[in-house]
Amino acid sequence: MSDEVPPDPPDVEIKAAFLDELLLLPIEKILPTKVVSAGTRRSTKFQAILASIKEVGVIEPPVVVPDDEKDGHYVLLDGHMRIEALKELGQKEITCLVSTDDESFTYNKLTCHLPAVQQHAMILNGIKRGMSEEKVARALNVDVGNIRRKRDLLNGISADAVEVLKEKNVSIGAFPVLRKMKPVRQLEAANLMVEANCYLTSFAKSILHATPKDMLVEPEKVRPPKGYSEELLTSMEHEREILDREYRLIIETHDRDVFNLVLAQGWLTKIMRNERIKRHLLQNHPDIYPQFLRIMGINSLDPKQAT
Repeated sequence: MSDEVPPDPPDVEIKAAFLDELLLLPIEKILPTKVVSAGTRRSTKFQAILASIKEVGVIEPPVVVPDDEKDGHYVLLDGHMRIEALKELGQKEITCLVSTDDESFTYNKLTCHLPAVQQHAMILNGIKRGMSEEKVARALNVDVGNIRRKRDLLNGISADAVEVLKEKNVSIGAFPVLRKMKPVRQLEAANLMVEANCYLTSFAKSILHATPKDMLVEPEKVRPPKGYSEELLTSMEHEREILDREYRLIIETHDRDVFNLVLAQGWLTKIMRNERIKRHLLQNHPDIYPQFLRIMGINSLDPKQAT
């Protein structure tokens, strides 16, 4: 083995995507790459941006790149609605993030809506820092009652259920339904919602109505939906438990079954290359032959297409 030390790899220059400092620019010098339509201006999203800027200012600066054709001008890459909102508010200048690349795309196109639990945490943090509920409501362009509902969202919800749902887009209306269940049942309900990938209020209500009385906080206040007797709901809950056990069994055996199927496909593909085996199957087991083709991933039952 050689004792020579390999040479260091050549230095690679990494180009920064943005300038180090923000730049204060006249809005009239910023050239948009698309038109914000009248319909967009009337949208809830635009009105929320407008209200937020009016109340707390621009939080995320627009992204621009120097215009090669017009000296002193900049092309707007991201932030068209923010710029339009600023124009509507009569602002003349805005601090921008300057890109070193003229790639034009929406930087926020992969942004997801904040889950309900995280909205609750964000609102609580804002209030703890001294923002009034009214100011938060104005910044988000919503009714103050909406802020109070989100503030109290997790009152009566168990910590275990919150942990399960904290990153899920759960309907706001589902939480008052969960609150009617005891903590153990809340956790069961949360897991059911995750397994079904359904976070609607209606689904939460269906779980509530299938909940045994001893798992409810105030069973006398939970009445079965119109047209459903308590006996029918009990029967439905029993059937759901059976289906749930069967589903969990499938989940537990799925990986093993897929592995066995892959092995079977490989083995069948190999032996079906043998013409004698194919003739034997076609002559003596014509009902098995198409099933082998299906396992191999061949949709057609025409033996000629399997050759």
